[in-house]
Formats: sequence, C-alpha cells, structure tokens
Amino acid sequence: QVQLVESGGGLVQAGGSLKLSCAASGNIFSLIAMRWYRQAPGKQRESVATRTSGGSTYYADSVKGRFTISRDNDQNTVYLQMNSLKPEDTGIYYCNFFLVPYSSTYASDYWGQGTQVTVAS
Repeated sequence: QVQLVESGGGLVQAGGSLKLSCAASGNIFSLIAMRWYRQAPGKQRESVATRTSGGSTYYADSVKGRFTISRDNDQNTVYLQMNSLKPEDTGIYYCNFFLVPYSSTYASDYWGQGTQVTVAS
C-alpha cells in the first residue's frame, strides 16, 4: 500500500521561506504526476504546483516565481520550496501523487496528511 508522509510546515514571517517535503512509501509501478495543493481557511482546496513524470512543471499564477516544485527520483520524494511567503499563502498544504501501484492496473490519487503553513504579517 502506498503512503505519503509530509513534513516541513510551520510558522514563518512574511518574506521568509519554507521547504515542504512529501515522501512516498510502498510499491509504485508508475508515478505519473506529483502535485501540491493548499486549502486556506474557508476556501476550496487549490492546486499550487505540479510536476509530471517527464519533468514538466506548472504553477498557479499566485505562486509563480516564488515556489519551486522538485523531485528526488531515488526516494520518490517531492519538495515545495516556498520563498517570499505572503500571509495569503497561509493554509494546509497537501501533497498528491497520481500513480499506478504494483497492486493495481490503473492509476489513482494518493494524498498526504497535510501540513500547516502559517505566514505572519
């Protein structure tokens, strides 16, 4: 069974930086895409960054130039480097892997447990 474990959230002052990590364990046959989502209080969950298996990356307009998604291939770990943080970046950040496990023949979404990021003004 595939599990995702996140780490790296916390409290930071506006303008500061944080780096989130999400490590996958379990038998993964094919990793198709890795994403970071966030959910601010009272708002819907939104996608902030995507990295495909081919290495393409996509960002929400609100984080372009400030956030960077990267991957450690050997460890099936995805990172989100967040710089120049703003109070509006506050929320719970979730990692998401779209993958095919060895136990299946089709791809499914897997989610991390979420990590709180709070940016103080």
